[in-house]
Amino acid sequence: MPKARVNGISLNYNVKGQGEPLILIMGCGGPGWMWFFQTRVFKKHYKVVTFDARDAALGKTDNPSEPYTMNTLADDTIGLMDHLGIDRAHILGFSMGGMIAEELAINYPERVQKLVLASTVSSASQIAPELLRLFGLDEDFSEGDWASVDVRQGFGSATALAFNSGLYRMLVGLLFPICDRLGWFERLKGQRGAVAGCDTLDRLHTIRAPTLVIVGTEERCVQLHASEVMASRIPNAKLVKVDGGAHAQVFEMRSRFNKEVLDFLRSG
Repeated sequence: MPKARVNGISLNYNVKGQGEPLILIMGCGGPGWMWFFQTRVFKKHYKVVTFDARDAALGKTDNPSEPYTMNTLADDTIGLMDHLGIDRAHILGFSMGGMIAEELAINYPERVQKLVLASTVSSASQIAPELLRLFGLDEDFSEGDWASVDVRQGFGSATALAFNSGLYRMLVGLLFPICDRLGWFERLKGQRGAVAGCDTLDRLHTIRAPTLVIVGTEERCVQLHASEVMASRIPNAKLVKVDGGAHAQVFEMRSRFNKEVLDFLRSG
């Protein structure tokens, strides 16, 4: 897979398909290849760009030791667009990827054609209390608290919150020891720190791109109400609730999810 030198790091990316550019930004810890259910469909209609963010599990992007913010991750994405000669693109962000996409749309409005925010929040305060408790935190947690959590502590239980399917929970469980041996849980501190500092709530009204906010009705990792607030604050945003979808709707509800995204991108 090719790499681009952007924002002080070597970033691993992949491009498939032709047409208008569509950039997919994965959630916390996830490498770009986790978009496989979307890439194989979207590449028939769009030039699909996926990449490994800093500190992504099993990814091939550099993992610098210094702390960074959601703005850093948005700048990484813009750097990749510049490297590929992409002036404007559709942006789809899932979970933490949605937080990155929000910052990108706010800070670089001229670079975003349409925006899709999936299973995400606009403030760390909107993380579900149940998820926080699994990691020994309360709702008054600080940025330092979240960044210093031992992810191993509640990883299995958090997976149960994210997925409805026992099969997916089992598959993620099989990756656990591999990620642990590769030191991913320690590196994840960087992304967790960025999530803890996330706060676009009072800036959402500045987003100019047509926006789809999509969330599962059985969301348990972030507050379901967060998507409603987001859609109400972004001008002319469309809110879609996927019946029966949990946090990992991009995997478990992929047919419905992909259809909603394609319908939105194709709409006038």
